Amino acid sequence: MNIDHETRTQQHGIDSGFDKNSTADEVLHGLDLSGRLAVVTGGYSGLGLETTRALVRAGAHVVVTARRPDAAREALADLEHVEVDELDLADLSSIRAFAARFLAAGRSIDMLILNAGIMACPETRVGPGWEAQFAVNHLGHFALTNLLWPALVHEGGARVVSLSSAGHHFSPIRWHDIHFEQGYEKFPAYGQSKTAVSLFTVELDRLGKPYGVRAFAVHPGGIMTPLQRHMPKEEMVALGWIDESGSVANPAFKSPEQGAATQVWAAASPELEGFGGVYCEDCNISEMAPEDGGFYGVKPYAIDAEQAERLWALSAELTNTDIPVSGRE
Repeated sequence: MNIDHETRTQQHGIDSGFDKNSTADEVLHGLDLSGRLAVVTGGYSGLGLETTRALVRAGAHVVVTARRPDAAREALADLEHVEVDELDLADLSSIRAFAARFLAAGRSIDMLILNAGIMACPETRVGPGWEAQFAVNHLGHFALTNLLWPALVHEGGARVVSLSSAGHHFSPIRWHDIHFEQGYEKFPAYGQSKTAVSLFTVELDRLGKPYGVRAFAVHPGGIMTPLQRHMPKEEMVALGWIDESGSVANPAFKSPEQGAATQVWAAASPELEGFGGVYCEDCNISEMAPEDGGFYGVKPYAIDAEQAERLWALSAELTNTDIPVSGRE
């Protein structure tokens, strides 16, 4: 079946052959990633660790960035074809230093998986007073991608996969108060940061497509990982995520192996050739969120092209980074 470009970039599901129960290994089964290089931020804990393991088993070489490199090396000690380098997404100088080290080696990137993140943390300010969730989940990865641009376009065909979340339903971009200076709320702040991740994907794909760089946003699903470290047990019990013993209580939650599946699918699946700028979940391209509510699908504001361009311009100004491409009218 011939599918034109306009159809291939719309937010509609495809017949991927996988679903919410698929694991990262199942998604990559039969794919040979030998000779491919992946960079995975936070690829030593939670979903990042399962992502790294699956990519290595499929033959890829993986560079794992870590705020705590010693802990990362310990977690990854049983894996070959993995290297660890230091990177703190809350610190622009650290991001610039990592990118300089990586580019100095002259290597190209086939898969950049922006996996690291924080959720529902107490009010925290980083850099020049930025709200931490917006800074770490979006601005840090924005700067990293821009600085690694030469490695992404070096051989063409690179994919950038960014972890968004169904949490984007909590909030659009709060243009009037992005850094929550008028009163902090942890879940709206988390939601805004994940909306920003999705919008970043939209504009990155638009700018990157002529250079062979395609971008995807991913909701991995509900999974109990160290991401929840800032949330007290009582709160997670009240939400129905865990029971009093600390065991997972929500039957919809995935295992870490299942949670990592959509991001490796987006990074490596040949089914996505020609696609880009879309939000994915359950190893598929998501449908639009229903107008009458429901915590699934993607909200229109999270894939709005005008908001994506506006956010890109603001992020470039805040981080003083931007990719040298044409296409900005």
